[in-house]
Amino acid sequence: MRALLVIAMCLMATALATTTQTSERGIFINLNNGELCAISAQCKSSCCHRGSAVSLARCAPRAAESETCSKKSLYGTYYHCTCEDGLKCDGDWSIGGSIVNTNFGTCVDPRRA
Repeated sequence: MRALLVIAMCLMATALATTTQTSERGIFINLNNGELCAISAQCKSSCCHRGSAVSLARCAPRAAESETCSKKSLYGTYYHCTCEDGLKCDGDWSIGGSIVNTNFGTCVDPRRA
């Protein structure tokens, strides 16, 4: 019985390895928006968003100009996503806010002063 279980697990691992090599989407990394995640590094968008402290985190698009954004978080999940490339999150930053994930601001274009 144990031998069958080991063989089945090996076949499953081989099948998963072949499918992840041929497709762009992964099981644990390179996740699309809306898929469950644990940290932002897993998402194509680089934003693992959670609505509240007790909700499940899902990959989400990064914040556009004049949307609410988060500064970098220690945990890798955000209540508001970080800004898109080329934008910066204009807001206050504190160590305490980084710990409790409350460093929010607004995405602005630094070239438009």
